[in-house]
Amino acid sequence: MTDDGVARTLAAMASRLRAAREHRGDTLSDVSRATGISLSTLSRMETGRRRPTLEVLLRLANAYGLSLDELAGTAPAPGAGARVRTSRGRGDDKAVLPLTRYVGGLHVHKHVLPPVDGPPPRPRQTVHDGHEWLCVLYGRLWLALGEQDLVLSAGEVAEFDTRTAHGMANAGSGGPVEYLIVFGPQGERLRPRT
Repeated sequence: MTDDGVARTLAAMASRLRAAREHRGDTLSDVSRATGISLSTLSRMETGRRRPTLEVLLRLANAYGLSLDELAGTAPAPGAGARVRTSRGRGDDKAVLPLTRYVGGLHVHKHVLPPVDGPPPRPRQTVHDGHEWLCVLYGRLWLALGEQDLVLSAGEVAEFDTRTAHGMANAGSGGPVEYLIVFGPQGERLRPRT
């Protein structure tokens, strides 16, 4: 992405963040107290002088009562024909929405698993090179990681080396499960900064 593209993206994000806060009638101080994000960080994000991290966007989306897609501006417009890939077979019915368009480096996808009737079978596991980070947006996700079985709820995250056998399934919450996956090459990991 060019410098102009980055500047336009930051300006659009800043505008969405400010509009979401103002729509609720909150001050920057109100949001800072509710989220634990410093006042100066919030101000710099709303003026486009700082890029928000995924962790910060998740906190703000929760505070504003918005989906991450709405806050980040990645929600497809109605009737826009979003590029959603549907995966079916071997018990893996899910919709996958790619959120990054470039080749190489980190890739981000939103996955949606449909509701299940009754207790689901243990997720089918796969192994491949890479490193993965996931965050549950809605519902309850069953993460089978090696011999471990974890159930993650909205707002919980997991990070793991994908050379460990892993698989995901709806944990039977009665509704769909939505989660983000950030996948990178072997050895690459997310570097949180706040």
